[in-house]
Amino acid sequence: MKIRFLVRGAILGGIVSSLAACSSGGIFGPRAPATDLATLEARAAADAQRENLARISPAPERSTVWDLFTNSSDPNTTLEVNKYLWQASLEVLDFLPVQSVDPFSGVIVTGFGTPPGGGRAYRATIYVQDPALDARSLKVALMSKSGPVDTATAQAVEDAILTRARQLRIRDSKL
Repeated sequence: MKIRFLVRGAILGGIVSSLAACSSGGIFGPRAPATDLATLEARAAADAQRENLARISPAPERSTVWDLFTNSSDPNTTLEVNKYLWQASLEVLDFLPVQSVDPFSGVIVTGFGTPPGGGRAYRATIYVQDPALDARSLKVALMSKSGPVDTATAQAVEDAILTRARQLRIRDSKL
């Protein structure tokens, strides 16, 4: 009986002392404020720097979980895609069945199809991400039924699309 009482007392004493150590003062009580001149000057300089920074750059807008459920984005924001790259992608890969098209984000997803004169089926995802007519604006991901294709094959398709896009632009400029 006495041993149980002593064990319970020791456990309770351990809990109380650990909670006391977690308080703001710690085990040894609150820290004494610094009184040396160098520390006070450093704190004053840091406070002045924080105030200047707050004046120059406003505080970032805080967000909460509830912001996910509000529609605060600008509905008039649109993404631009290059019409020549878009049209050239559809023309060069016309042997692939189109599964989904999103002209606002510039994504074309196709199903599996076999190119004329070829024996291997391919599937492509084309991403036109910029209004400029250059190679950085176009991303092509090709896949066969056995997995991703060679980077050289994907590069050749990108080159064919870029060449056709340039031809379309030249044709439109002659009008």
